[in-house]
Amino acid sequence: MTLDSLVRPNILRLTPYTCARNEYTGEALAWLDANENSRIDGLNRYPDPLQLEVKRRLAEIRGVTPDRIFLGVGSDECIDITYRVFCRPGIDNVVAIDPTYGMYRVCADINDVEYRTASLNDDFTVNEENLFNLVDENTKVLWMCSPNNPTGNALPIDDMLRIARRFQGITVIDEAYIDFSDKGSMVQYLDTLPRLIVMQTFSKAWASAAMRLGIAYASPEIIDIFNKVKYPYNINILTQREALNVLDRADKVAAVAKELVEARDRLASQLESLSAVKRVYASDANFLLVKVDDADALYAWLRDAGVIVRNRCRVHLCAGCLRITVGSDNENRLLIEKIEEYDRR
Repeated sequence: MTLDSLVRPNILRLTPYTCARNEYTGEALAWLDANENSRIDGLNRYPDPLQLEVKRRLAEIRGVTPDRIFLGVGSDECIDITYRVFCRPGIDNVVAIDPTYGMYRVCADINDVEYRTASLNDDFTVNEENLFNLVDENTKVLWMCSPNNPTGNALPIDDMLRIARRFQGITVIDEAYIDFSDKGSMVQYLDTLPRLIVMQTFSKAWASAAMRLGIAYASPEIIDIFNKVKYPYNINILTQREALNVLDRADKVAAVAKELVEARDRLASQLESLSAVKRVYASDANFLLVKVDDADALYAWLRDAGVIVRNRCRVHLCAGCLRITVGSDNENRLLIEKIEEYDRR
């Protein structure tokens, strides 16, 4: 199936808003195009609408070309723009693994797109036949998150490759937690899978959640369409400057991610020794899915003690579970102390 046949017809016809900064790169001698206030320096100039310097730096780190990168206001913009580009409201549908990140459904509802859920197997692997039984001629996007939230496990690369090759629409792999996993990234397959989108974020391993910067990697053709649809200056200059600072710390980020993985494994071992804990699921992320004796009661106990975790007990396949982020050493110690107090009640 061609890309043109997947994109919404109105998007194919769209004449995007353009500015002179789209047509000129570099430092001009005089910026007289955008009706800015030239008398006060600082934040008076519009930012680069295509964030070229950030993309060049990120491309070097991730081993791709800059024309394969889209930057959004958090991954949420990358998710939403995927719906706006490919899914006709009230007509098309998407299929997502279940359980998974909740914003895929929220953005589907906002864009009036039917959201179909394909249950994972009990071991949190993908049930491929269950997934494809939900696919029809109006299924435009498949959503898979790896490592998955809230289950924590990375999906096998071979499974994702097989599904992406079989599906004739757009396959999205959300890799928000990829830097904590040793299973490998799907970014390396962009050349051979033209309908693949891989999403990442600065919010997790890069420790920049407050910056609100998400990433989509895809073919240059898909990135061009995303750039047509996005708001002209979607990433502000403060975020672009801070992103460059963060990218300069890539080696430190990798070292801290390794420390977090080691802390995750220590925390898992400590949790398994507590009587309230029934099971700690294996994780490739910076959090743990933990099955406990009474999720509502333990969640309330921790909340009242000022220790905030996520109650996932009403999520499909996660009955009795809390999702616990790996915190600082002090936060992890406090968590264990409060669950020990819960055990001694």
